[in-house]
Amino acid sequence: MELTVYLAGQIHDNWREEVKNKAKERNLPLNFVGPMENHSRSDEIGEEILGEQPDAIYKDDRASDFNNLRTQVLMGKSDIVIALFGEKYKQWNSAMDASTAISLNKPLIIVRPKDLHHPLKELSNKANVTVEKVDQALQAIEYIFDTE
Repeated sequence: MELTVYLAGQIHDNWREEVKNKAKERNLPLNFVGPMENHSRSDEIGEEILGEQPDAIYKDDRASDFNNLRTQVLMGKSDIVIALFGEKYKQWNSAMDASTAISLNKPLIIVRPKDLHHPLKELSNKANVTVEKVDQALQAIEYIFDTE
């Protein structure tokens, strides 16, 4: 059995590579999908497809249309969603993706530091599992494959 994991959240650092490398080290049969990680392309995709927009608001809205399409399709095809909430960046995308996973009835693992417990309590209570570290999220997935 192989599972597809949607890696939800910010695209400003290489946390996804860390997850992929650690999953590979554990020999977990996982495929990974997620948002467009090229930040410039994510911001420009609306104009790339539809042409120049009249102002920054329209440009953002059109890009959002295509990014939301991508999220809906890839998350819809995923078996599990891992939503990472870090401390360094604003976490709007993580919150949106986590709530999308919940609305799609996708199994959801939230990774968040302990000091974000209070602001994320409602999402955590809707998630299947909330952990503090990426390693713990991978252990949760590893448990799915455990036959002992």
